[in-house]
Amino acid sequence: MKNFRRSPLKFLPLVLCGFSLACIAQAVSSQSPQHLFFRVTLGAQQTTPVSGRLILLIKPGTKLEDVEVNEFHPSSVSIAAKDVSGWKPGESVDVDTDNIAFPAGFSKLPQGDYVVQAVLDTANRFAYYGRLPGDIESAPMPLSDWSAGQGDEPRLTLVKPIQPTTRDWLPPKMSAAEKQGAIDSTKLLDFPSPVLTQFWGRPMNLRAWVLLPPGYRDHPKQRYPTVYFTHGFGGTLEYNRFTAAMIYQRMAEGKMPPMIWVFLDESSPRGTHEFADSVNNGPWGEALTQEAVPALERQYRMDAKPSGRFLNGHSSGGWATLWLQVTYPKIFGGTWSTSPDPSDFHDFTGIDLYAAHANVYRKPDGAPYPIIRDKGQVMATFQQLTQLEDVLGPYGGQIRSFDWVFSPRGPGGRPETMFNHFTGDVDPAVVAYWQQHYDIAYRVAQQWPSIGKDLRGKVHLYVGTADTFYLDGAAHKLDAVFQGLHADEHFTFIPGRTHFDLYLMGKDRAGLFDEIARQMYAVARPKAHWKAAGPTVAAP
Repeated sequence: MKNFRRSPLKFLPLVLCGFSLACIAQAVSSQSPQHLFFRVTLGAQQTTPVSGRLILLIKPGTKLEDVEVNEFHPSSVSIAAKDVSGWKPGESVDVDTDNIAFPAGFSKLPQGDYVVQAVLDTANRFAYYGRLPGDIESAPMPLSDWSAGQGDEPRLTLVKPIQPTTRDWLPPKMSAAEKQGAIDSTKLLDFPSPVLTQFWGRPMNLRAWVLLPPGYRDHPKQRYPTVYFTHGFGGTLEYNRFTAAMIYQRMAEGKMPPMIWVFLDESSPRGTHEFADSVNNGPWGEALTQEAVPALERQYRMDAKPSGRFLNGHSSGGWATLWLQVTYPKIFGGTWSTSPDPSDFHDFTGIDLYAAHANVYRKPDGAPYPIIRDKGQVMATFQQLTQLEDVLGPYGGQIRSFDWVFSPRGPGGRPETMFNHFTGDVDPAVVAYWQQHYDIAYRVAQQWPSIGKDLRGKVHLYVGTADTFYLDGAAHKLDAVFQGLHADEHFTFIPGRTHFDLYLMGKDRAGLFDEIARQMYAVARPKAHWKAAGPTVAAP
């Protein structure tokens, strides 16, 4: 699930970074007594026509700051959208804020003080990345004592192109020697994939950061176990670099054994592809295991055998690493997956997709299905998150991302949706496809006679009993399947932990990394008896 980039709980600098729009629009507009329009002008500073999704964001208050979407409080900001094409500098468009809108049309807003802002999403990636370089925004504009439909039509001007930002990816508490070591030891992998290129009909690369352990250059004959790590929903290649620096520091301080880490980027314009072979996203699992891994093992001194290839990931990355281990049990020596996305679709964030007349919005008693919680309080429902993402755009949202990975391709070339985004009704035919292809618990049970000998003892899973996205339920069901197969599984349910504090050990928010790395190293080097030691990078 989400490694929310806008979350108030950014877990590490990493990682821990998982609807029919026309129907929603018709429902809103048919119930609105009026249609309220805002006018947006493309500033003359723009020199060429632009296209994209024009998004209006309005929130109560008077503080002039960027208006941001917050999935933990989805109704705190009202959003309206309109697609534009060939929009010329100096021209204006009127946005019907009661047409495509969340949580309701702007005409429903009560009288009060507001701040409104317009953003042109030029690449249809707002739902995943938020604002990106190339997008254009207006300045936040106050609406004092504003009453919907009264007075002049609000007018905004897009004048501010979003600029690339650079951030120091090295932790501030690193010593000078550790910083230089991290810089020297972090290598970009930008691998041209033949199978992905063939699928897409254009050049496609698999990207990652390769982190070499301290002392790698000083021991030219030494080989190292390798960890393939992938981030959660909302993560990017940039965030992976922050994670690499953090892991390097922990190895340099002797908290973790020396291993090579490969920080894989699973983000895409459609969300996360999760390194699953998909009829919609392409053969990402094949690209990784058959192309990238052999290429890396030719370039770096990796163990290059199953007992030295490991997987680690959180959230959507947790699902991806589970999937890779189950799908390629002969290639990898174990996965340490944390808070994975639903691995048994009998509990899809608390929803049984296989139930008769299943609906992802409403329980049989009519109560809404929650999808986000914090300290026992429901923060958002499945319906709220779905309709919020639909207004932001058809690409990149968490809910849409599942369709792009799991669903069959529809007649128009896009994936079929697992459920009706207006009513919440589940499509049994699409769910049947999900089950046969991507329900991990189902596939393990069905394929155990052929994969069991290679998978036994290799699955390690950690999740909190208060997981923010209700992911502990599916983990319990997967655990039961493994137990029934006597699979020597290793599931750890940490009482009271959420999606964002799972790695906390003592006062160390990343402490679980050390324990996971120690377990991996014990598999790769059973006679080494590695234990935490002092720093391995000398002070300058």
